[in-house]
Amino acid sequence: MSTGHLIPLARKLRRNTTDVERLLWNYLRDRQLDGFKFKRQQPLGNFIVDFICFESKLIVELDGGQHAEDMEADLIRTRWLASQGFQVIRFWNNDVLQNIDGVWQVISEHLKRNSRIFQDSPKSGS
Repeated sequence: MSTGHLIPLARKLRRNTTDVERLLWNYLRDRQLDGFKFKRQQPLGNFIVDFICFESKLIVELDGGQHAEDMEADLIRTRWLASQGFQVIRFWNNDVLQNIDGVWQVISEHLKRNSRIFQDSPKSGS
């Protein structure tokens, strides 16, 4: 599925980052979290995900108040991303603002667990 039509929007979102996204990005960028590389506002299928680590197949989504109103759309999105092999974890904006260390710890635990799963899985053709 082509994501080309989403690239201009993703670029715009990266330029117009929210305070909460900027705060979390400062913790995820430059492989600061256990050496894992994250990208932000990344097109994937018909969606743009907030933060993604391709090597561990982990997506981190930040939810503001608007997500409480449209939880069904988030569920459809999460199901599709999971069908592509990604694990999605979500944090409310307030979680990031009030407990960034706790958010960092949860993301770190997911990264470690996912990387062990991929390391332990048999290679194709082996």
